[in-house]
Amino acid sequence: MKILFIITGLGMGGAEHVVVNLADALVARGHEVKIAYLTGEALVLPSNPDIEVVFLCMVNGKDAFRACIKVRALVKKMQPDVVHSHMFHSNLLARLLRLTINIPTLICTSHSKDEGGRLRMLAYLLTDKLADISTNVSQDAVDSLVAKGATTTNRMVSVPNGVDTNKFFFNNVVRILTRNELKIDNVNIILAVGRMHKAKDYPNLLNAIASLKVMRQDFKVLIVGDGPLKEEVTSLAERLGITDVISFLGIRRDIPALMSASDVFTLSSAWEGFGLVVAEAMACERVVVATNCGGVNEVIGSKGFLVEPKNSELLAVELNKALNLNIAERFELGIAARKRIIDNYSLEANVEAYLELYNS
Repeated sequence: MKILFIITGLGMGGAEHVVVNLADALVARGHEVKIAYLTGEALVLPSNPDIEVVFLCMVNGKDAFRACIKVRALVKKMQPDVVHSHMFHSNLLARLLRLTINIPTLICTSHSKDEGGRLRMLAYLLTDKLADISTNVSQDAVDSLVAKGATTTNRMVSVPNGVDTNKFFFNNVVRILTRNELKIDNVNIILAVGRMHKAKDYPNLLNAIASLKVMRQDFKVLIVGDGPLKEEVTSLAERLGITDVISFLGIRRDIPALMSASDVFTLSSAWEGFGLVVAEAMACERVVVATNCGGVNEVIGSKGFLVEPKNSELLAVELNKALNLNIAERFELGIAARKRIIDNYSLEANVEAYLELYNS
C-alpha cells in the first residue's frame, strides 16, 4: 500500500512524533510511505532513510497556493492509495485537494480538543464530507470537536496515539549515567516535556514549583522544550525565585534517558488531545502527576495522579504526594503504569487501528 502523510510541520510536538513513528512502523510492514510537511524546520524525522520527506515551502499564508500545487504534483506522481493528513491546515488542504485530483482514501486526523475558533470549526464542517473519515486522539477530543460543530457524530472516531515501548522503558544504567551528566545526585528529579506554548500552561507548573519549594527542598525540575513563550516562562521563573531548582534544557533528543533519570513526570497543560508524553513517561515506569485535560485521564486511569487544570496549589500538593512515595510504592505504581500503556496504547495497536481504516 502507498501512503502519503501530510502534516502542518515537523517540529518537536507530540503529533509530529506520532506521524514519524507511524511512518516507520508502516514501512517496517512493507508499505511505501512519504511525508509532506507545510512549514517550519523539520526537527522530527523518521528513522527509516527510505521514507522521503518533502517540504511544501509554505512560509506564510501567501504561499498556500504554491503548497497546493506542490502537493498536488506529489499526489499525481506517487498515486497513493491513502492520503492521511494531520492537524488543521493540512486537513483543510487535503480535503480541498480532493476536489482537483483523485484520492482513493482520505483520512484526516486532529491531535487536540482545541483546533481553533469558530471560523476553523466552520471550515472543518463545510469540508467534512470530503474526507472518508476523520479521527482524533482521544474520545474526549472527539466529543469536544463534535460539540463545537466541527463535525457530526460518527464522522470522527477516536484512534489513541501509540507509544513505542521498545524505545520508552526504564533503564537503571541510563538513569545513573544521565544523572551524572546532569550533575544531579541525591535529589528527586521532576521532569516536564513540551513546547512552550499556551496549551502547556507552564505558568501553572512554575507557580506550583514555587509552592512546592516552600514544602521541601529535595528536588530539581528539568523542563525540556522550546517555543514562542520561552522568554515569558524563563522570566516568570526568575520573578518567582525558583531558578535555583529549575533547569531549562531546551530541545533534547534523549527523552527516554531523561525519563529514566527522573523520579516524577509532570504535565501542567490547560488542554491536550491525548498527552503523548504522559503515556511515554508511564511506559518508562515513572510516577506521573498531570492535569485532567483532554484525553489525559483516559491515558492515566488510576495509575497516576490527576489534578484539575489551572490549579497550581493543588498541583503542588499532588507533586508533594508523589515525591513522598517510598521506593516500593514508586516501583509498584511504575510497573502498573507501564502495563497499562502496553495493554492499551502500544504503537502496534495504533498501527493496526489505522490500517483498518485505510482498508475499510
